[in-house]
Amino acid sequence: MVLYQPSTANLTHYLFFTGKGGVGKTTMATATAIHLADAGKQVMIVSTDPASNLQDVFETKLSNQPKPVPGVTGIDAANFDPIVAANEYRESVIGPYRGKLPEVAIQNMSEQLSGSCTVEIASFNEFAKFLTDSAVDQKYDYIIFDTAPTGHALRMLQLPSAWSNYLDQNQEGASCLGQLAGLGDQKATYKKAVETLNNAELTTLLLVTRPQRASLVETERAAAELTQIGMTNQQLIINGVLEQPTDEPSQAIFDQQQSDLRDMPTALKLLPSAKVPLRAYNVTGVANIRKVLQEEQPPVTVKPTLQPKFPSIDKIVDDLIDQNKKIVFTMGKGGVGKTTVATQLAKKLAAHHKTVHLATTDPADHLALFKIDDPAITVSHIDEKQVLKQYQDEVLNKAKQTMSADDVDYIAEDLRSPCTQEIAVFRAFADVVAQNDSDIVVIDTAPTGHTLLLLNSTENYAEEVKRTTGEVPQNVLALLPRLQDPKQTEIITVTLPETTPIYESLRLNADLDRAKMPHKWWVVNQSLLATQTTNSVLQARASSELKWIKKVKAVSNGYYAVEKWQPNFEQMNLTV
Repeated sequence: MVLYQPSTANLTHYLFFTGKGGVGKTTMATATAIHLADAGKQVMIVSTDPASNLQDVFETKLSNQPKPVPGVTGIDAANFDPIVAANEYRESVIGPYRGKLPEVAIQNMSEQLSGSCTVEIASFNEFAKFLTDSAVDQKYDYIIFDTAPTGHALRMLQLPSAWSNYLDQNQEGASCLGQLAGLGDQKATYKKAVETLNNAELTTLLLVTRPQRASLVETERAAAELTQIGMTNQQLIINGVLEQPTDEPSQAIFDQQQSDLRDMPTALKLLPSAKVPLRAYNVTGVANIRKVLQEEQPPVTVKPTLQPKFPSIDKIVDDLIDQNKKIVFTMGKGGVGKTTVATQLAKKLAAHHKTVHLATTDPADHLALFKIDDPAITVSHIDEKQVLKQYQDEVLNKAKQTMSADDVDYIAEDLRSPCTQEIAVFRAFADVVAQNDSDIVVIDTAPTGHTLLLLNSTENYAEEVKRTTGEVPQNVLALLPRLQDPKQTEIITVTLPETTPIYESLRLNADLDRAKMPHKWWVVNQSLLATQTTNSVLQARASSELKWIKKVKAVSNGYYAVEKWQPNFEQMNLTV
Protein backbone atom coordinates (compact mmCIF):
# COMPACT_ATOMS: atom_id res chain seq x y z
CA MET A 1 0.00 0.00 0.00
CA VAL A 2 1.35 3.43 -0.96
CA LEU A 3 2.13 6.23 1.46
CA TYR A 4 -0.55 8.92 1.55
CA GLN A 5 0.67 11.97 -0.37
CA PRO A 6 -1.80 14.83 -1.04
CA SER A 7 0.15 15.93 -4.13
CA THR A 8 -0.61 12.64 -5.90
CA ALA A 9 -4.07 11.90 -4.47
CA ASN A 10 -6.19 13.68 -7.13
CA LEU A 11 -7.77 15.98 -4.55
CA THR A 12 -10.63 18.34 -5.38
CA HIS A 13 -11.44 21.89 -4.25
CA TYR A 14 -13.42 20.76 -1.17
CA LEU A 15 -11.97 18.05 1.08
CA PHE A 16 -13.92 16.37 3.87
CA PHE A 17 -12.04 14.22 6.38
CA THR A 18 -14.37 11.86 8.20
CA GLY A 19 -14.10 8.88 10.51
CA LYS A 20 -14.94 7.68 14.02
CA GLY A 21 -13.49 9.44 17.04
CA GLY A 22 -9.80 8.87 17.64
CA VAL A 23 -8.79 7.62 14.17
CA GLY A 24 -6.75 10.74 13.38
CA LYS A 25 -9.05 12.94 11.28
CA THR A 26 -7.53 16.17 12.58
CA THR A 27 -3.99 14.86 12.10
CA MET A 28 -4.67 13.90 8.49
CA ALA A 29 -6.56 17.12 7.75
CA THR A 30 -3.86 19.40 9.18
CA ALA A 31 -1.00 17.41 7.61
CA THR A 32 -2.77 17.67 4.25
CA ALA A 33 -3.26 21.42 4.71
CA ILE A 34 0.42 22.02 5.45
CA HIS A 35 1.55 19.78 2.60
CA LEU A 36 -0.60 21.74 0.13
CA ALA A 37 0.39 25.13 1.56
CA ASP A 38 4.08 24.22 1.34
CA ALA A 39 3.45 23.51 -2.33
CA GLY A 40 2.30 27.12 -2.77
CA LYS A 41 -1.47 26.63 -2.49
CA GLN A 42 -3.92 28.81 -0.55
CA VAL A 43 -5.73 26.62 1.97
CA MET A 44 -8.47 27.08 4.53
CA ILE A 45 -9.15 24.43 7.16
CA VAL A 46 -12.34 24.39 9.19
CA SER A 47 -13.18 22.07 12.08
CA THR A 48 -16.73 21.32 13.21
CA ASP A 49 -15.79 18.32 15.36
CA PRO A 50 -16.99 18.58 19.00
CA ALA A 51 -13.77 16.83 20.08
CA SER A 52 -11.51 18.75 17.72
CA ASN A 53 -7.99 19.49 18.87
CA LEU A 54 -7.26 21.77 15.91
CA GLN A 55 -6.09 24.53 18.27
CA ASP A 56 -3.75 22.13 20.06
CA VAL A 57 -2.33 20.80 16.81
CA PHE A 58 -1.60 24.27 15.43
CA GLU A 59 -0.71 25.60 18.90
CA THR A 60 -2.76 28.75 18.38
CA LYS A 61 -6.13 29.98 19.64
CA LEU A 62 -8.85 29.70 17.00
CA SER A 63 -12.43 30.92 16.68
CA ASN A 64 -15.21 30.69 14.11
CA GLN A 65 -13.46 33.42 12.10
CA PRO A 66 -10.59 32.19 9.85
CA LYS A 67 -7.14 33.40 10.89
CA PRO A 68 -3.60 32.69 9.60
CA VAL A 69 -1.71 29.78 11.17
CA PRO A 70 1.63 30.95 12.61
CA GLY A 71 4.61 29.27 10.99
CA VAL A 72 2.87 28.33 7.74
CA THR A 73 2.38 30.57 4.74
CA GLY A 74 -0.92 30.05 2.96
CA ILE A 75 -3.19 28.51 5.65
CA ASP A 76 -6.17 30.10 7.37
CA ALA A 77 -7.93 28.09 10.08
CA ALA A 78 -11.27 28.28 11.88
CA ASN A 79 -12.62 26.16 14.71
CA PHE A 80 -16.35 26.08 15.34
CA ASP A 81 -17.69 24.79 18.63
CA PRO A 82 -20.71 22.77 17.49
CA ILE A 83 -21.92 22.34 21.08
CA VAL A 84 -22.24 26.12 21.43
CA ALA A 85 -23.77 26.28 17.95
CA ALA A 86 -26.26 23.57 18.89
CA ASN A 87 -27.23 25.43 22.08
CA GLU A 88 -27.79 28.63 20.12
CA TYR A 89 -29.72 26.74 17.45
CA ARG A 90 -31.88 25.01 20.06
CA GLU A 91 -32.77 28.32 21.71
CA SER A 92 -33.61 29.90 18.34
CA VAL A 93 -36.22 27.15 17.83
CA ILE A 94 -37.60 27.03 21.39
CA GLY A 95 -37.45 30.73 22.29
CA PRO A 96 -40.60 31.84 20.43
CA TYR A 97 -42.67 29.27 22.32
CA ARG A 98 -41.59 30.19 25.86
CA GLY A 99 -44.57 31.51 27.79
CA LYS A 100 -46.96 30.30 25.09
CA LEU A 101 -46.78 26.53 25.60
CA PRO A 102 -46.93 24.53 28.85
CA GLU A 103 -43.57 23.99 30.53
CA VAL A 104 -43.78 20.24 29.90
CA ALA A 105 -44.00 20.97 26.18
CA ILE A 106 -40.96 23.26 26.34
CA GLN A 107 -39.01 20.56 28.19
CA ASN A 108 -39.99 18.04 25.54
CA MET A 109 -38.87 20.34 22.71
CA SER A 110 -35.59 20.99 24.51
CA GLU A 111 -34.85 17.30 24.89
CA GLN A 112 -35.82 16.62 21.30
CA LEU A 113 -33.11 19.13 20.36
CA SER A 114 -30.43 17.85 22.77
CA GLY A 115 -29.13 14.84 20.87
CA SER A 116 -26.21 14.20 18.54
CA CYS A 117 -28.42 14.81 15.51
CA THR A 118 -28.94 18.43 16.51
CA VAL A 119 -25.18 18.89 16.90
CA GLU A 120 -24.75 17.53 13.38
CA ILE A 121 -27.34 19.92 11.96
CA ALA A 122 -25.81 22.87 13.82
CA SER A 123 -22.39 21.91 12.45
CA PHE A 124 -23.77 21.64 8.94
CA ASN A 125 -25.32 25.07 9.40
CA GLU A 126 -21.81 26.44 10.02
CA PHE A 127 -19.84 24.82 7.21
CA ALA A 128 -22.66 25.28 4.68
CA LYS A 129 -21.70 28.96 4.73
CA PHE A 130 -18.25 28.08 3.40
CA LEU A 131 -19.65 25.74 0.77
CA THR A 132 -21.87 28.48 -0.63
CA ASP A 133 -19.73 31.63 -0.15
CA SER A 134 -18.37 32.75 -3.54
CA ALA A 135 -15.70 34.97 -1.91
CA VAL A 136 -14.33 32.02 0.06
CA ASP A 137 -14.53 29.83 -3.03
CA GLN A 138 -12.38 32.24 -5.06
CA LYS A 139 -9.82 33.04 -2.35
CA TYR A 140 -8.66 29.47 -1.62
CA ASP A 141 -7.36 26.65 -3.79
CA TYR A 142 -8.46 24.07 -1.21
CA ILE A 143 -11.07 24.20 1.56
CA ILE A 144 -10.62 21.41 4.10
CA PHE A 145 -13.25 20.31 6.62
CA ASP A 146 -12.15 18.34 9.66
CA THR A 147 -15.29 16.16 9.85
CA ALA A 148 -18.09 15.42 7.41
CA PRO A 149 -21.86 15.19 7.94
CA THR A 150 -23.30 11.71 8.21
CA GLY A 151 -25.49 10.25 5.52
CA HIS A 152 -28.43 10.39 7.92
CA ALA A 153 -28.08 14.16 8.40
CA LEU A 154 -27.79 14.80 4.67
CA ARG A 155 -30.76 12.61 3.78
CA MET A 156 -32.91 14.51 6.26
CA LEU A 157 -31.95 17.81 4.63
CA GLN A 158 -33.11 16.50 1.27
CA LEU A 159 -36.62 15.53 2.41
CA PRO A 160 -39.58 17.80 1.60
CA SER A 161 -40.96 17.72 5.15
CA ALA A 162 -37.75 19.20 6.49
CA TRP A 163 -38.91 22.51 5.02
CA SER A 164 -42.58 22.40 5.98
CA ASN A 165 -44.43 23.43 9.13
CA TYR A 166 -44.77 19.76 10.04
CA LEU A 167 -42.37 19.99 12.98
CA ASP A 168 -44.23 22.91 14.52
CA GLN A 169 -47.42 20.89 14.57
CA ASN A 170 -46.35 17.37 15.54
CA GLN A 171 -44.22 15.69 18.15
CA GLU A 172 -44.26 12.09 17.04
CA GLY A 173 -42.18 9.19 18.29
CA ALA A 174 -39.38 8.83 20.82
CA SER A 175 -36.54 9.82 18.53
CA CYS A 176 -34.71 12.90 17.28
CA LEU A 177 -37.66 14.68 15.70
CA GLY A 178 -37.39 18.41 15.83
CA GLN A 179 -33.77 19.06 14.96
CA LEU A 180 -34.61 20.69 11.63
CA ALA A 181 -37.36 22.91 12.95
CA GLY A 182 -35.42 26.15 12.52
CA LEU A 183 -34.09 25.72 9.01
CA GLY A 184 -37.01 26.72 6.84
CA ASP A 185 -35.51 30.07 5.80
CA GLN A 186 -32.26 28.51 4.59
CA LYS A 187 -33.55 26.02 2.06
CA ALA A 188 -31.67 27.53 -0.92
CA THR A 189 -28.35 27.65 0.95
CA TYR A 190 -28.68 24.07 2.12
CA LYS A 191 -29.76 22.84 -1.29
CA LYS A 192 -26.64 24.35 -2.85
CA ALA A 193 -24.44 22.90 -0.09
CA VAL A 194 -25.81 19.39 -0.59
CA GLU A 195 -25.36 19.69 -4.37
CA THR A 196 -21.71 20.69 -3.83
CA LEU A 197 -21.13 17.68 -1.58
CA ASN A 198 -22.54 15.38 -4.26
CA ASN A 199 -20.39 16.86 -7.05
CA ALA A 200 -17.40 14.52 -7.49
CA GLU A 201 -15.53 17.19 -9.46
CA LEU A 202 -15.71 19.56 -6.51
CA THR A 203 -15.69 17.37 -3.39
CA THR A 204 -13.52 14.50 -2.14
CA LEU A 205 -14.47 12.47 0.93
CA LEU A 206 -11.40 11.12 2.72
CA LEU A 207 -12.33 8.24 5.00
CA VAL A 208 -9.80 8.00 7.82
CA THR A 209 -9.58 4.67 9.64
CA ARG A 210 -7.29 2.59 11.80
CA PRO A 211 -5.92 -0.81 10.71
CA GLN A 212 -8.27 -2.55 13.12
CA ARG A 213 -11.36 -4.62 12.44
CA ALA A 214 -13.83 -2.50 14.43
CA SER A 215 -12.63 0.73 12.83
CA LEU A 216 -12.71 -0.75 9.33
CA VAL A 217 -16.26 -2.04 9.79
CA GLU A 218 -17.43 1.38 11.00
CA THR A 219 -15.70 3.01 8.03
CA GLU A 220 -17.45 0.69 5.59
CA ARG A 221 -20.80 1.62 7.14
CA ALA A 222 -20.08 5.36 6.83
CA ALA A 223 -18.91 4.93 3.24
CA ALA A 224 -22.10 3.09 2.29
CA GLU A 225 -24.30 5.70 4.00
CA LEU A 226 -22.62 8.57 2.17
CA THR A 227 -22.66 6.71 -1.15
CA GLN A 228 -26.43 6.37 -0.84
CA ILE A 229 -26.86 10.15 -0.86
CA GLY A 230 -24.43 10.79 -3.72
CA MET A 231 -21.02 11.37 -2.04
CA THR A 232 -19.27 8.80 -4.20
CA ASN A 233 -15.83 10.41 -4.64
CA GLN A 234 -14.24 8.58 -1.71
CA GLN A 235 -10.67 7.74 -0.74
CA LEU A 236 -9.41 5.62 2.16
CA ILE A 237 -6.57 6.67 4.48
CA ILE A 238 -5.38 3.97 6.86
CA ASN A 239 -3.69 5.76 9.74
CA GLY A 240 -1.33 4.29 12.33
CA VAL A 241 0.16 1.29 10.50
CA LEU A 242 2.99 -0.26 12.54
CA GLU A 243 5.90 -1.19 10.28
CA GLN A 244 8.81 -2.51 12.35
CA PRO A 245 7.96 -4.90 15.21
CA THR A 246 10.87 -5.52 17.58
CA ASP A 247 9.38 -7.19 20.67
CA GLU A 248 6.44 -9.38 21.66
CA PRO A 249 3.82 -6.61 22.08
CA SER A 250 4.81 -4.87 18.84
CA GLN A 251 4.85 -8.18 16.93
CA ALA A 252 1.35 -8.93 18.22
CA ILE A 253 0.12 -5.51 17.08
CA PHE A 254 1.81 -5.90 13.70
CA ASP A 255 0.25 -9.35 13.15
CA GLN A 256 -3.19 -8.12 14.22
CA GLN A 257 -3.07 -5.10 11.90
CA GLN A 258 -1.92 -7.12 8.90
CA SER A 259 -4.61 -9.74 9.49
CA ASP A 260 -7.36 -7.11 9.81
CA LEU A 261 -6.15 -5.31 6.67
CA ARG A 262 -6.20 -8.56 4.69
CA ASP A 263 -9.75 -9.20 5.87
CA MET A 264 -11.04 -5.65 5.48
CA PRO A 265 -14.56 -5.25 3.99
CA THR A 266 -14.61 -5.76 0.23
CA ALA A 267 -16.20 -2.35 -0.38
CA LEU A 268 -13.18 -0.64 1.19
CA LYS A 269 -10.75 -2.69 -0.88
CA LEU A 270 -12.31 -1.18 -4.00
CA LEU A 271 -11.56 2.40 -2.92
CA PRO A 272 -8.32 4.27 -3.74
CA SER A 273 -6.33 3.81 -0.54
CA ALA A 274 -3.08 4.88 1.09
CA LYS A 275 -1.43 4.42 4.48
CA VAL A 276 0.21 6.61 7.08
CA PRO A 277 2.65 4.73 9.35
CA LEU A 278 2.36 4.91 13.12
CA ARG A 279 4.45 7.85 14.26
CA ALA A 280 6.37 7.94 17.51
CA TYR A 281 5.69 11.58 18.37
CA ASN A 282 2.68 13.58 19.47
CA VAL A 283 1.29 15.39 16.45
CA THR A 284 1.17 18.91 17.85
CA GLY A 285 2.97 21.93 16.47
CA VAL A 286 3.65 22.76 12.85
CA ALA A 287 7.06 21.02 12.83
CA ASN A 288 5.59 17.65 13.83
CA ILE A 289 2.56 17.94 11.53
CA ARG A 290 4.88 18.66 8.63
CA LYS A 291 6.81 15.43 9.38
CA VAL A 292 3.77 13.14 9.48
CA LEU A 293 3.53 12.60 5.71
CA GLN A 294 7.27 12.59 5.02
CA GLU A 295 8.85 9.32 3.98
CA GLU A 296 12.06 9.96 5.91
CA GLN A 297 11.44 10.11 9.65
CA PRO A 298 13.82 11.27 12.41
CA PRO A 299 15.30 8.59 14.68
CA VAL A 300 13.19 7.72 17.70
CA THR A 301 14.68 8.41 21.09
CA VAL A 302 12.81 7.43 24.23
CA LYS A 303 13.83 8.13 27.79
CA PRO A 304 13.32 5.06 30.00
CA THR A 305 10.45 5.53 32.45
CA LEU A 306 9.32 3.49 35.40
CA GLN A 307 6.21 1.43 34.73
CA PRO A 308 3.41 2.88 36.87
CA LYS A 309 1.30 0.44 38.85
CA PHE A 310 -2.32 0.84 37.80
CA PRO A 311 -5.41 -0.64 39.48
CA SER A 312 -6.94 -3.61 37.64
CA ILE A 313 -10.51 -4.44 36.76
CA ASP A 314 -10.61 -6.70 39.84
CA LYS A 315 -10.97 -3.55 41.92
CA ILE A 316 -14.23 -2.78 40.11
CA VAL A 317 -15.53 -6.32 40.55
CA ASP A 318 -14.87 -6.22 44.30
CA ASP A 319 -16.79 -2.96 44.58
CA LEU A 320 -19.74 -4.26 42.56
CA ILE A 321 -20.00 -7.22 44.94
CA ASP A 322 -19.52 -5.13 48.08
CA GLN A 323 -22.22 -2.69 46.96
CA ASN A 324 -24.52 -5.53 45.84
CA LYS A 325 -25.18 -3.95 42.44
CA LYS A 326 -27.95 -5.52 40.36
CA ILE A 327 -27.53 -3.80 36.96
CA VAL A 328 -24.17 -3.02 35.34
CA PHE A 329 -23.73 -1.25 32.00
CA THR A 330 -20.49 -0.81 30.08
CA MET A 331 -20.65 2.47 28.21
CA GLY A 332 -18.44 4.08 25.58
CA LYS A 333 -17.99 4.93 21.93
CA GLY A 334 -17.58 2.26 19.25
CA GLY A 335 -14.25 0.46 19.25
CA VAL A 336 -13.22 1.08 22.87
CA GLY A 337 -13.92 -2.50 23.97
CA LYS A 338 -17.28 -2.39 25.77
CA THR A 339 -18.11 -6.01 24.95
CA THR A 340 -14.69 -7.19 26.07
CA VAL A 341 -14.98 -5.43 29.41
CA ALA A 342 -18.57 -6.63 29.91
CA THR A 343 -17.45 -10.21 29.31
CA GLN A 344 -14.52 -9.85 31.69
CA LEU A 345 -16.84 -8.52 34.37
CA ALA A 346 -19.33 -11.35 33.85
CA LYS A 347 -16.63 -14.02 34.16
CA LYS A 348 -15.04 -12.44 37.21
CA LEU A 349 -18.41 -12.01 38.95
CA ALA A 350 -19.23 -15.65 38.21
CA ALA A 351 -15.89 -16.63 39.76
CA HIS A 352 -17.17 -14.93 42.94
CA HIS A 353 -20.20 -17.27 42.88
CA LYS A 354 -22.62 -14.77 41.37
CA THR A 355 -25.14 -15.79 38.72
CA VAL A 356 -24.84 -13.38 35.81
CA HIS A 357 -27.03 -12.51 32.84
CA LEU A 358 -24.80 -11.05 30.11
CA ALA A 359 -26.72 -9.11 27.48
CA THR A 360 -25.06 -7.80 24.34
CA THR A 361 -25.75 -6.37 20.90
CA ASP A 362 -22.54 -7.82 19.51
CA PRO A 363 -23.04 -10.31 16.63
CA ALA A 364 -23.59 -13.85 17.89
CA ASP A 365 -20.49 -15.26 16.19
CA HIS A 366 -18.31 -12.79 18.09
CA LEU A 367 -19.84 -13.89 21.36
CA ALA A 368 -19.02 -17.47 20.47
CA LEU A 369 -15.38 -16.49 20.21
CA PHE A 370 -15.44 -15.45 23.86
CA LYS A 371 -15.95 -19.12 24.79
CA ILE A 372 -18.43 -18.35 27.56
CA ASP A 373 -19.10 -21.83 28.94
CA ASP A 374 -19.67 -21.00 32.60
CA PRO A 375 -23.02 -22.41 33.84
CA ALA A 376 -23.34 -19.37 36.13
CA ILE A 377 -23.53 -17.07 33.06
CA THR A 378 -26.54 -16.86 30.76
CA VAL A 379 -26.22 -14.86 27.57
CA SER A 380 -28.76 -12.80 25.65
CA HIS A 381 -27.91 -11.65 22.17
CA ILE A 382 -30.10 -8.71 21.18
CA ASP A 383 -30.24 -8.46 17.41
CA GLU A 384 -29.80 -4.71 16.93
CA LYS A 385 -31.13 -4.70 13.38
CA GLN A 386 -34.15 -6.78 14.29
CA VAL A 387 -35.27 -4.70 17.29
CA LEU A 388 -34.65 -1.49 15.35
CA LYS A 389 -36.83 -2.70 12.47
CA GLN A 390 -39.58 -3.72 14.88
CA TYR A 391 -39.57 -0.27 16.44
CA GLN A 392 -39.46 1.48 13.06
CA ASP A 393 -42.38 -0.59 11.78
CA GLU A 394 -44.39 0.18 14.91
CA VAL A 395 -43.95 3.94 14.56
CA LEU A 396 -44.42 3.99 10.77
CA ASN A 397 -47.62 1.95 10.88
CA LYS A 398 -49.15 4.50 13.25
CA ALA A 399 -47.83 7.44 11.22
CA LYS A 400 -49.37 6.13 8.00
CA GLN A 401 -52.82 6.26 9.57
CA THR A 402 -52.84 10.06 9.91
CA MET A 403 -49.96 11.57 7.88
CA SER A 404 -49.18 12.50 4.30
CA ALA A 405 -46.64 10.54 2.24
CA ASP A 406 -44.03 13.31 2.61
CA ASP A 407 -44.42 13.38 6.37
CA VAL A 408 -44.17 9.59 6.54
CA ASP A 409 -40.93 9.79 4.52
CA TYR A 410 -39.61 12.28 7.04
CA ILE A 411 -40.56 10.00 9.93
CA ALA A 412 -38.87 7.08 8.14
CA GLU A 413 -35.60 9.00 7.83
CA ASP A 414 -35.77 10.26 11.39
CA LEU A 415 -36.14 6.64 12.52
CA ARG A 416 -32.70 5.89 11.06
CA SER A 417 -31.07 8.25 13.56
CA PRO A 418 -28.67 7.13 16.32
CA CYS A 419 -31.23 8.16 18.95
CA THR A 420 -33.84 5.82 17.51
CA GLN A 421 -31.39 2.92 17.50
CA GLU A 422 -30.53 3.55 21.15
CA ILE A 423 -34.20 3.59 22.12
CA ALA A 424 -35.02 0.42 20.19
CA VAL A 425 -32.11 -1.45 21.76
CA PHE A 426 -32.88 -0.04 25.19
CA ARG A 427 -36.44 -1.35 25.00
CA ALA A 428 -35.01 -4.82 24.39
CA PHE A 429 -32.62 -4.39 27.33
CA ALA A 430 -35.57 -3.40 29.51
CA ASP A 431 -37.19 -6.75 28.71
CA VAL A 432 -33.98 -8.57 29.66
CA VAL A 433 -33.69 -6.78 32.99
CA ALA A 434 -37.37 -7.35 33.74
CA GLN A 435 -36.76 -11.13 33.68
CA ASN A 436 -34.74 -10.83 36.93
CA ASP A 437 -33.35 -14.36 36.54
CA SER A 438 -29.83 -13.70 37.89
CA ASP A 439 -28.00 -12.02 40.77
CA ILE A 440 -26.69 -9.36 38.43
CA VAL A 441 -27.30 -8.25 34.84
CA VAL A 442 -24.29 -7.04 32.81
CA ILE A 443 -25.13 -5.14 29.63
CA ASP A 444 -22.49 -4.13 27.11
CA THR A 445 -24.13 -0.88 25.99
CA ALA A 446 -25.69 1.92 28.00
CA PRO A 447 -28.30 4.43 26.87
CA THR A 448 -27.13 8.01 26.96
CA GLY A 449 -28.79 10.45 29.32
CA HIS A 450 -30.34 12.12 26.29
CA THR A 451 -32.06 8.87 25.33
CA LEU A 452 -33.46 8.34 28.81
CA LEU A 453 -34.71 11.91 29.07
CA LEU A 454 -36.19 11.60 25.60
CA LEU A 455 -38.14 8.51 26.64
CA ASN A 456 -39.48 10.33 29.68
CA SER A 457 -40.21 13.65 27.99
CA THR A 458 -41.88 12.03 25.00
CA GLU A 459 -44.20 10.02 27.24
CA ASN A 460 -45.01 13.05 29.41
CA TYR A 461 -45.64 15.22 26.38
CA ALA A 462 -47.84 12.53 24.87
CA GLU A 463 -49.99 12.63 27.98
CA GLU A 464 -50.15 16.41 27.76
CA VAL A 465 -51.36 16.56 24.14
CA LYS A 466 -53.19 13.20 24.16
CA ARG A 467 -51.23 12.06 21.12
CA THR A 468 -48.25 9.76 20.63
CA THR A 469 -46.63 7.22 18.38
CA GLY A 470 -43.82 4.91 19.31
CA GLU A 471 -45.26 4.37 22.81
CA VAL A 472 -42.86 3.70 25.66
CA PRO A 473 -43.48 0.16 27.00
CA GLN A 474 -44.17 -0.44 30.69
CA ASN A 475 -40.88 -2.34 31.11
CA VAL A 476 -38.98 0.79 30.07
CA LEU A 477 -40.96 3.03 32.39
CA ALA A 478 -40.41 0.60 35.27
CA LEU A 479 -36.68 0.39 34.56
CA LEU A 480 -35.95 4.13 34.48
CA PRO A 481 -36.22 4.62 38.28
CA ARG A 482 -33.98 1.59 38.86
CA LEU A 483 -31.33 3.00 36.55
CA GLN A 484 -31.26 6.20 38.59
CA ASP A 485 -30.80 4.29 41.85
CA PRO A 486 -27.07 4.11 42.79
CA LYS A 487 -27.83 1.22 45.15
CA GLN A 488 -28.85 -0.95 42.19
CA THR A 489 -27.11 0.37 39.08
CA GLU A 490 -23.53 1.09 38.01
CA ILE A 491 -22.52 2.45 34.61
CA ILE A 492 -18.87 1.83 33.79
CA THR A 493 -17.30 4.20 31.30
CA VAL A 494 -14.94 2.39 28.91
CA THR A 495 -12.45 4.55 27.05
CA LEU A 496 -8.99 4.59 25.48
CA PRO A 497 -5.95 6.60 26.67
CA GLU A 498 -6.23 9.05 23.78
CA THR A 499 -7.52 12.58 23.29
CA THR A 500 -10.79 12.06 21.42
CA PRO A 501 -12.09 8.97 23.30
CA ILE A 502 -11.46 10.72 26.63
CA TYR A 503 -13.33 13.87 25.63
CA GLU A 504 -16.17 11.85 24.13
CA SER A 505 -16.41 9.92 27.41
CA LEU A 506 -16.55 13.16 29.38
CA ARG A 507 -19.46 14.34 27.23
CA LEU A 508 -21.28 11.05 27.73
CA ASN A 509 -20.78 11.35 31.49
CA ALA A 510 -22.24 14.86 31.42
CA ASP A 511 -25.18 13.41 29.51
CA LEU A 512 -25.73 10.84 32.26
CA ASP A 513 -25.47 13.53 34.93
CA ARG A 514 -28.43 15.28 33.30
CA ALA A 515 -30.37 12.04 33.59
CA LYS A 516 -29.25 11.53 37.21
CA MET A 517 -27.72 8.13 36.45
CA PRO A 518 -24.87 6.71 38.60
CA HIS A 519 -21.54 6.30 36.81
CA LYS A 520 -18.64 5.97 39.22
CA TRP A 521 -16.14 3.64 37.55
CA TRP A 522 -13.93 4.09 34.47
CA VAL A 523 -11.89 1.53 32.52
CA VAL A 524 -8.96 2.77 30.42
CA ASN A 525 -8.75 -0.03 27.87
CA GLN A 526 -6.02 -1.21 25.48
CA SER A 527 -3.15 0.67 27.14
CA LEU A 528 0.28 0.36 25.50
CA LEU A 529 1.86 1.80 28.63
CA ALA A 530 0.64 -1.20 30.61
CA THR A 531 2.30 -3.68 28.19
CA GLN A 532 5.86 -2.63 29.18
CA THR A 533 6.86 -2.72 25.52
CA THR A 534 10.49 -2.11 24.54
CA ASN A 535 9.67 -1.16 20.95
CA SER A 536 10.82 2.44 20.50
CA VAL A 537 7.77 3.60 18.53
CA LEU A 538 5.33 1.98 20.93
CA GLN A 539 7.26 3.28 23.93
CA ALA A 540 6.98 6.80 22.59
CA ARG A 541 3.25 6.35 22.00
CA ALA A 542 2.84 4.77 25.43
CA SER A 543 4.49 7.70 27.18
CA SER A 544 1.78 10.00 25.77
CA GLU A 545 -0.92 7.88 27.44
CA LEU A 546 0.13 8.80 30.95
CA LYS A 547 -1.47 12.26 30.96
CA TRP A 548 -4.80 10.79 29.84
CA ILE A 549 -4.71 8.04 32.45
CA LYS A 550 -3.98 10.72 35.06
CA LYS A 551 -6.95 12.72 33.77
CA VAL A 552 -9.23 9.71 34.14
CA LYS A 553 -7.89 9.16 37.65
CA ALA A 554 -8.74 12.78 38.49
CA VAL A 555 -12.23 12.96 36.96
CA SER A 556 -13.17 9.56 38.43
CA ASN A 557 -11.85 10.48 41.90
CA GLY A 558 -9.65 7.40 41.75
CA TYR A 559 -12.39 4.98 40.70
CA TYR A 560 -10.66 3.62 37.61
CA ALA A 561 -8.81 0.60 36.20
CA VAL A 562 -6.33 0.17 33.35
CA GLU A 563 -6.30 -2.81 31.01
CA LYS A 564 -3.27 -3.46 28.82
CA TRP A 565 -3.40 -3.74 25.04
CA GLN A 566 -3.92 -7.25 23.71
CA PRO A 567 -4.31 -8.41 20.09
CA ASN A 568 -7.70 -9.63 18.84
CA PHE A 569 -8.96 -9.15 22.37
CA GLU A 570 -12.55 -9.99 21.58
CA GLN A 571 -11.47 -13.36 20.14
CA MET A 572 -9.53 -14.51 23.19
CA ASN A 573 -10.70 -16.96 25.83
CA LEU A 574 -10.60 -14.40 28.64
CA THR A 575 -9.37 -15.83 31.93
CA VAL A 576 -10.07 -14.60 35.44
